[in-house]
Amino acid sequence: MLVDRFARRFTYLRLSLTESCNFRCDYCLPDGPDCTSRKEELTLPEIRRLVTAFAQLGTRKVRLTGGEPCLRKDLLEVIQTVKAIPGIEEVAITTNGYRLQRDVEDWRAAGVDAINVSVDSLDPSTFHLITGQNRLPSILDGIDQAIAAGIPKVKVNSVLLKGYNGSALPEFLEFIRQRKVSLRFIELMRTNDNVGYYQRHHISGDTIKQQLLGEGWQQCQKGPTAGPAQEFAHADYQGKLGLIMPYSSDFCDDCNRLRVSSRGQLFLCLFTEQHQNLRDYLQSDDTQPLQAALQQMVLAKKATHFLHEQQSGSTRHLAMIGG
Repeated sequence: MLVDRFARRFTYLRLSLTESCNFRCDYCLPDGPDCTSRKEELTLPEIRRLVTAFAQLGTRKVRLTGGEPCLRKDLLEVIQTVKAIPGIEEVAITTNGYRLQRDVEDWRAAGVDAINVSVDSLDPSTFHLITGQNRLPSILDGIDQAIAAGIPKVKVNSVLLKGYNGSALPEFLEFIRQRKVSLRFIELMRTNDNVGYYQRHHISGDTIKQQLLGEGWQQCQKGPTAGPAQEFAHADYQGKLGLIMPYSSDFCDDCNRLRVSSRGQLFLCLFTEQHQNLRDYLQSDDTQPLQAALQQMVLAKKATHFLHEQQSGSTRHLAMIGG
C-alpha cells in the first residue's frame, strides 16, 4: 500500500492528460495555455504502466483530468486502458462539458463510472463572462444526457466567486431538486498567478455550510475513495450538495489522493514545492522499480498544504494539474 508518515493511505490517483484547455476561465487560464503545454504528454503505454503500478499499490480510483481531457484524441483508448487494469474499480473524468453532449455515451461505453462537469454559473451571461464560452445550454443538456446514459456518479463543480455566483445558492439548489447529481461548491484557491484575483473573489464555504444546516440538510459520511468534499443531503432534493473548503483546519487530515501531471511528474500535494519526475520509470513494463520509488516518495508528503501560511507551492495555475 501507499502510506505516508501520517498513516494516510492513498487509494485515489488524479491523472492529468493535458495542460491545454479550450475554455478561458478567468480564475484559471484567462489568457489560455502557453504554446508548449501539449509537448511531452504521457503516451498511452506510459499511462498504462503508471496506473498499473499505482493499482498494485492499492489505488482503486483514477480520475482523468486536464486541462481539458477531451482534447486528447486518444481519450477513449485511455479510458479503456485504465478501466482494464486489475484493481481499478472506478474511472472518473473531470471536464468542462464542451463535448459532453456528443461523447458521453462513448465515454460510458469505454468504462467511465463518474463524471464531474464544471459549471460556474447557471446564468448564461455570467457563465460566458467567467469561461469565455457561450455554451451553457449544451453543457446542461449534456449533464442530463449523462444521467440518462446511466453514469453512476454525475457531479457538477462550481468555483465560488464573489461578484459572480456567491449569491446564487437558490438557483443551484433548484437545479438539483429533481436531478440525481452532486453539486460541489469549491472555494477559490490561491496559486502563483492569481493572488490579486483571489483577494477580490474568495468566499468561504463555511457560510454556505451553516445555511444548509439551518435549512435541514444533513452531512453524509464519506466513502473510502471519496474526494475532499463535505457532502450534504436533504429529503426534498434528489441531488446532493458538497463543499470543498481547502482552508478548513482539518482539510488535509484524511487526504487519500496523489496527482500526476500530463508530463509524468508526481505531485504529493496540489501545492507542493517539489515534483518528482516519474518518466524514466515508465519506459518498461516492469513496474517494480516504480512501485519502490513511489513508496519512498510518499514518505516526503507533508502534513498539510500550508495554504494558511499563504504558500501555494510551485503550482503555476490550476490547469497544470487539474485541481
